[in-house]
Amino acid sequence: MLPWLTALLVLFVSSLYFPFHSNSHVLLDQARSNASRILLLTAHPDDECLFFAPTVLALREHPAHPEIFSLTLSIGNAAGFGEVRKEELSRSLDVMGIDQDNRWVVDHPMLQDNMTLEWDASVIAVVIAPYVVDNHITTILTFDTQGISSHPNHYSLPFGAWDLANILRAKAPEPTSFSVPRVFSLVTVPLLSKYAGVLAPLSSRMNMILQRVLNRFTQSDGNQQAVFTSGFTQYVTAVRAMQKHTTQLEWFRYLYVTFSRYMWINDWVEVKSLGKN
Repeated sequence: MLPWLTALLVLFVSSLYFPFHSNSHVLLDQARSNASRILLLTAHPDDECLFFAPTVLALREHPAHPEIFSLTLSIGNAAGFGEVRKEELSRSLDVMGIDQDNRWVVDHPMLQDNMTLEWDASVIAVVIAPYVVDNHITTILTFDTQGISSHPNHYSLPFGAWDLANILRAKAPEPTSFSVPRVFSLVTVPLLSKYAGVLAPLSSRMNMILQRVLNRFTQSDGNQQAVFTSGFTQYVTAVRAMQKHTTQLEWFRYLYVTFSRYMWINDWVEVKSLGKN
């Protein structure tokens, strides 16, 4: 029993101090990774650090050197703090290392912060189109259709991004990866896994090891899900970024940054098709 416990402890410590990533080439498109221009598409100020920090911080250090952009589709004005939250977002993105020339925040009348409002996909597509096209974006990263927290603004985004990809695909006679961005969504996990906190990287690494063993026996290539994790240093950076959102530092967000899996690990799947029933 002791050797197993020792191995588990070593794996846990290494997960905290040595971040690991799986299938990053899937997201970057390794064949042209030096040209990757990746857009993080979010709904509100603070989404960038509450949900996507492991990916952003990992990509900053990735040997392929992708260029990272951020587009936030509202100023988060539900409580009347919109202008302040814009400044908070800017300070958070400074901490996360996204260049000032590569970040934008939109204040559109039909894309307002609202816990009960689902945004129109066609409006999202029109709003994000110039940012995607003018900056030659190759990959869009956003929420999935559950939105992690079931916020309707969140789960509207993949539909808008997919609509834009379809529009660009229809306009391009011979679509290329440069004219039609690939869309990836952040996987929403079950509630128990969502709040695994610091144990999430350990669980992910153990699953990864098990998957590799199974692949060897089944001679399978495994899934093509990209995974990015944070170590302790990256986690602290994400917390520092969240601290810039002073208007949002309520008691439940302290619990979130302490226990949320998304402060430590991001799982991505490529959107191959998307439609509403």
